[in-house]
Amino acid sequence: MILVDSSVWIDYFNGRSTETTEYLEAALGNEELIIGDLILTEVLQGFKSDKDFDTAKDLLSSFDIHNLLNQTIAVKSANNFRMLRKKCLTVRKTIDVIIATYCIEHGIYLLQADKDFVPFVNHLGLRILPKSVKMI
Repeated sequence: MILVDSSVWIDYFNGRSTETTEYLEAALGNEELIIGDLILTEVLQGFKSDKDFDTAKDLLSSFDIHNLLNQTIAVKSANNFRMLRKKCLTVRKTIDVIIATYCIEHGIYLLQADKDFVPFVNHLGLRILPKSVKMI
């Protein structure tokens, strides 16, 4: 199971060819891809035209949509943030803390293109795809 982050979907919908969008293209129809409710919001709010919004909404709604946040994940996310901060690593966006924590807790791979996930890979065991993506 692979959770696709908004960083990849945004590049995909903008027609950018990157290692992660190429991985996504190859995985479509071949891998179990999921999307998070918060990721769905992040991606859809970026569309200017109603037509593009509707097209993206239809595509993204065809995937299994997971609710990323509940009380357990909220507390574990806060603990993960605090643990990283004690190592002098601060993640800029709370949503990335939630996404990473959800994936760690559920044993889900994350397809992403966002350096904010690096501390989770290096210190908390987040599993990312593709594995060849260089972590800064």
